[in-house]
Amino acid sequence: MSNKTLAMKVLESHSVSYLIHTYPGNERDAEKIAQWLEMPAERIFKTLVVVREKGKPLLVMVPGSHQLNLKMLAKELGEKKVKFASHKQAEDLTGLQVGGISALVLLNRGFSILLDRSATAFDTICVSAGKKGINIELDPVDLHKVTAARFVDVIS
Repeated sequence: MSNKTLAMKVLESHSVSYLIHTYPGNERDAEKIAQWLEMPAERIFKTLVVVREKGKPLLVMVPGSHQLNLKMLAKELGEKKVKFASHKQAEDLTGLQVGGISALVLLNRGFSILLDRSATAFDTICVSAGKKGINIELDPVDLHKVTAARFVDVIS
């Protein structure tokens, strides 16, 4: 791929190997993306933007086969309540389009980054490359190292 995304450049700057997977850019459903990539949906991690009552927004990476449990997340964070950002709010906060939001692109931008612990069950997972229609497959240990993500148990 001649036009590398910022996420790819970040991984390369950390000497992290990865694979690129493409799918139709208008597709946002993780289950359908998994079918397109011929990969189990539990290995396709979506990045969700969550806002707190006070404090910086969160980027929470969870498997496409599951839903983020906001009550579990709030408890994990010691917060009373957290909520999903609207699509517009997510795009305004990140500067990225929904379907292309990537923690790898948003390092040092004030987001707390969380990764569901289920990622550790796999040798590799896929996350957004920061652009709709492109995912990056990498070792979740490398993703954790590069993003300094906090492991959490937040899916139901």
